Amino acid sequence: MRRPLYLTAGAVSLVLGFAGVFLPLLPTTPFVLLAAFCFARGNPAWEARLLDDPRFGPSILAWRERGAIPAHGKRLAVLMMLISSLGGWYLLSPPWHWVPAGFCSVVGVWVLTRPSA
Repeated sequence: MRRPLYLTAGAVSLVLGFAGVFLPLLPTTPFVLLAAFCFARGNPAWEARLLDDPRFGPSILAWRERGAIPAHGKRLAVLMMLISSLGGWYLLSPPWHWVPAGFCSVVGVWVLTRPSA
């Protein structure tokens, strides 16, 4: 009963992760990590294919083993959060313009405190 749910969740996560490659506000890595988690429980062969992928496999393994994020990924994440926060500052009215900056600050600190892969 759970296997089809894990397979569906993994496939949806992988599709969202792929869309995140092209859409700037949709994060790729968390969805790929979730897909690997779901495939590990739903279809180990699909998980193995994901781990063997040269783009995603090393990042997934680094996260699983050490909770590590690649340095270039950290820089890109912080840069995109800064851009998003600035966009929120200009597009939202006070006091709502502080909300994106607040969330991005918390997430940015968390990202920067993870080990580098």
